[in-house]
Amino acid sequence: MTSIRLLLFLLLLCTNHLYAKITLPSVISDGMVLQQRADVALWGKANNNARIIITTSWNDKTYTTKATASGDWRLLVKTVGAGGPFTISLSDGEKITLKNILLGEVWLCSGQSNMDMPVKGFTNQPILYAGELMMDADNDQVRLFRMEVTGSRVPNFDGAATPWLAANGETIKDFSAVGYQYAKLLQQRLKVPVGIIQAAVGGTKIEFWMSASSLSPFSDVKIKSPDDPSKVSGWEPTALFNAMINPIAGYHIKGAIWYQGESNSRTYQNYEQLMQTMVSDWRKRWNCGEWPFYFVQIAPHFYRDSTNKAAFLREKQQKAMNSIANAGMVVTMDVGEELRIHPSNKTTISNRLVAWALGNTYGYKGIPFASPTYQSSKIVKSAIEITFNNTSMGLMASHPPLSAFEIAGDDRKFYPADAIITKTGVTVRSAQVKDPVAVRYAFKDWVVGDLFSLEGLPVAPFRTDDWPTP
Repeated sequence: MTSIRLLLFLLLLCTNHLYAKITLPSVISDGMVLQQRADVALWGKANNNARIIITTSWNDKTYTTKATASGDWRLLVKTVGAGGPFTISLSDGEKITLKNILLGEVWLCSGQSNMDMPVKGFTNQPILYAGELMMDADNDQVRLFRMEVTGSRVPNFDGAATPWLAANGETIKDFSAVGYQYAKLLQQRLKVPVGIIQAAVGGTKIEFWMSASSLSPFSDVKIKSPDDPSKVSGWEPTALFNAMINPIAGYHIKGAIWYQGESNSRTYQNYEQLMQTMVSDWRKRWNCGEWPFYFVQIAPHFYRDSTNKAAFLREKQQKAMNSIANAGMVVTMDVGEELRIHPSNKTTISNRLVAWALGNTYGYKGIPFASPTYQSSKIVKSAIEITFNNTSMGLMASHPPLSAFEIAGDDRKFYPADAIITKTGVTVRSAQVKDPVAVRYAFKDWVVGDLFSLEGLPVAPFRTDDWPTP
């Protein structure tokens, strides 16, 4: 009897080996968009040491690879120019076919609640033009994929997700308003399919989106071990990376857009280094080049403790833009809301992100995308003269006179300043400060920025001093 059972067991193993179905992560599925003209990674699980055969219909090319002893496999397939729909067949003894695949441009959108905020809005918190967006959404050339909110203390192979869906009024309403509008406008301009992958969760710090290895230099970040008996939460370091980023890392993207920072504003000191480290780690894990990383500087908002720490977080974000290769920052000093941390005008934010992509990534000429930033200052008698980058046509005030400048002397007390636009920048002075030493512009938690380039891009907040921060 024992010999018969052993024989049956061995036959069962052989049968499973010959006819087992390949397992794929959710992001590799029907309806997906693959990056055009690229070597695109496909991966999954199969029987141990199984031979995997893959055929792509856009070029009728066949690829083969072998699963590892633990059943993992990965290979690269070459895509052609934009188009579709196409199919991909995969077999390790039993054939499966992925259908309705498009080739085009693929982007990741990630961050916290301002990226997660859907087209339909949050309760009592609207999205500007939501009705029009849903009415005008039908477009099979825009495809949406959304990772659901989950956390894990170990890197996951796959995670819960809403599958690839074509854009329409029903599918976009629960999708990121920033991410959807970014994809919509990009598709309109490029005239190719666009896929957008969402992995965003409200109220999250950047540390939650980082891997354990990338956080190792930050000794103040405490990571719970996998065998910690407490209930796992997405709101802890590495948990969202493990559950929502690791399952999609490697899916070839053109670039990423990021909107996060509000939850780090009270502990802003290491934010520049955290963002640098996260982007570097993500790029290595995706293994498809130094893709562009475009992010949104957090908007003005009245925080209850009102210590202006959000202003210092914005400063760290701008420093990160300068220290991360192929990065760009969208300035939002004109679209914040005093009593709502979630600005309703996501359209302007999306448009500015798309301007970065078109002008900086896709090489469109004549598209302004970089906001003016502080360049230098010079004390001239009782005034300080400020110059800026990215102001080839000069500057303008949205509502003259300019009201967001402050000036201080050696006592480090800031007073509202008179600011005049000149041919070279802005001259700042105050009757209350006879011997000025420092200027700040829009350097508060809540403020309305009123200085713009002639192309309509808001000037980034700045300070000329390096005085100790709170």
